[in-house]
Amino acid sequence: MTKIKLCGLSRPCDIEAVNELKPDYVGFVFAPESRRYVTYEKAEELKRRLSPEIRAVGVFVNELPQNVARLLQNGIIDMAQLHGDEDEDYIAKLRLLTDKKIIRAFCIKTADDIKIAVQSEADYILLDSGAGTGTVFDWGYVKSIGRPYFLAGGLDAGNAAGAVRALHPFAVDVSSGIETDGVKDKTKMAAFVAAVRKEDRL
Repeated sequence: MTKIKLCGLSRPCDIEAVNELKPDYVGFVFAPESRRYVTYEKAEELKRRLSPEIRAVGVFVNELPQNVARLLQNGIIDMAQLHGDEDEDYIAKLRLLTDKKIIRAFCIKTADDIKIAVQSEADYILLDSGAGTGTVFDWGYVKSIGRPYFLAGGLDAGNAAGAVRALHPFAVDVSSGIETDGVKDKTKMAAFVAAVRKEDRL
């Protein structure tokens, strides 16, 4: 079964929606430059409302490893997603501070980007078209990839089933594709989850 991650949640009503839809993961964005940014305190409040079977992923851009580890240790998030310039040395430092799972995001422009991504020491890699661009990259690059990955970039209810059918990713990750006017849309969230789960049942 393809895992589902709904990213960029920021309001209590977003949490109410995911508690009903039961994706595998939700994402809290801790990058201040993002319009989906939440503070640590806000994330803690949202996590308290989140069903315990749904894992919370913290999305970071060049944050100090100590700050990432603190959120993991305090249970505010369950996994860390690195979306900046964090390299393998950064991951090694973070592993000294926590044993929680790490996702490292890669911007895919060429086949060489895939070769770099698959060598990462992170537990999972996330393949994207760019940081929050909402566009799809060339999926042809990933058809022969040999490790579990999160597929992101331009996904929505209209193309999610096709992505699952063609690529069989470990997980699909969506943010802008489940928004209307810059905020999460429960109807779009439900449609995305339904599309992925229907394809999985075929």
